[in-house]
Order: sequence, then structure tokens, then C-alpha cells
Amino acid sequence: MSDWQERIDAFWAELDEDAPQAMIRRMRALVAELAADDARGPFELGGVFDALGMEEVAAAHYRRALELGLDDERAARLAIQHGSTLRNLGRIDEAIDVLAHAPDHDAVGDARAIFLALALHDAGRSGEAVRLLVEALEPTLPSYRRSVRAYAEALPEPPRHGA
Repeated sequence: MSDWQERIDAFWAELDEDAPQAMIRRMRALVAELAADDARGPFELGGVFDALGMEEVAAAHYRRALELGLDDERAARLAIQHGSTLRNLGRIDEAIDVLAHAPDHDAVGDARAIFLALALHDAGRSGEAVRLLVEALEPTLPSYRRSVRAYAEALPEPPRHGA
């Protein structure tokens, strides 16, 4: 792992929501070490603005990171974060679209299903939301999986990857 990434990880471990301007300054200093076209910069800046409740600013940084392109793990994390931000901004249809097309990655586990379910619920599509959550949980059950799977299949079909 690079020294820069270690310092980013330390930043997130020490995030102080009571000192937003100091946190933004710290992140800007870290991002300044990168090339202007390194998507990690706007990705991390978007994350800090998002964590501090400044979703409009976060969304702009997320869009820039998308334009520049990220590695697979960060692309998966960006989709979750961006979709959640759009949901918080009341842009529910955009959030659903972003989350429905979010790439899978072990680093985010079933977060895509959870955040997409929240957006679907906000859109009044609770049946689809419940199905997503049930399908995400079903593989973890020690028993009743067949029944749970059948109940899920009776619910409305949620958006799927690539749909």
C-alpha cells in the first residue's frame, strides 16, 4: 500500500465532523499531491464533503471522478457514495439509476442492495426494495432459504445490473 493511501486511510479513521473546515483543508492538501487527472483526488474530496453533509459539492466531485475513471474497488465505492448522495439530494430517479448499475466488488459487499433499496423505498417502490433486501439476506440464512427465496420471487422485480 502506498504512503499516500495510508495517509488517506488515517484521515478517514480520524474524521472530525465537528471541524469541517480543518478536515476539508487536510483532504485538499492530500489531494494536491496527486496529478490533476488522478480520479482518486475528486473521489476522496467528494467523500469528505459527503461525510460532512455537503452533498451538492460532493456530487460535483463524484462526477469529476467518474469522468476521470477509477480502479474497480473505488468505482464500486463511488457508485454507492454517489447514489446515496443523489438520494439525499432528493434526486431519487438518478440515485436508482446509479445504484442499479453499480459494479459489484468485495469491498462494498451488499451495500449496493441496501442503498438501492432505500432509494426504491423513497420512490414508493417498497415491494422492489424489500425483494432486494430479502435476496441479499437469503444466502446468509442457516435455514428457510427455499421459503424465503419463494417469497422474494413473489415481490416486484427490482432493477438489475445492466438493466
